[in-house]
Amino acid sequence: MSKYYLVDDSLLPEAFGKVIEARKMIDNGEVKNVSEAVKTVGISRASYYKYKDYVYEVQQSSWQRKAVISFLLDHKSGILSQVLNAISNRGANILTINQNIPINDSASVVISLDLRKIDGTIDELIKDINSINGTNKVNLVAIE
Repeated sequence: MSKYYLVDDSLLPEAFGKVIEARKMIDNGEVKNVSEAVKTVGISRASYYKYKDYVYEVQQSSWQRKAVISFLLDHKSGILSQVLNAISNRGANILTINQNIPINDSASVVISLDLRKIDGTIDELIKDINSINGTNKVNLVAIE
């Protein structure tokens, strides 16, 4: 089983970055073939083929972009709508909503969010949701 690490490029051999650069050039059509790409970036074909399937660039903008929150809602009309408005007002994007049927006048809800454009922090969003009359036990389940 493979293990993956996120490492600052200053700790890696220069060839890794050049392999990524060469692969981008090929994918974008900037060069005609591997030979031209490796010549342009200054690595050997052997280095390219040795690492091309093992080194990838991680986009920093994708860090901490998803979260899952759970909470209980009182079985009253309009509460879920208020929660969705609170999420929208913070600029988060809803990916999924799972709501169970109310039992004892309370329904459990789990929402997954895209946080790339959130205004504020996830903690502030959770406080916003928790302040809505009829929401209970608001929890951050996971964040990525």
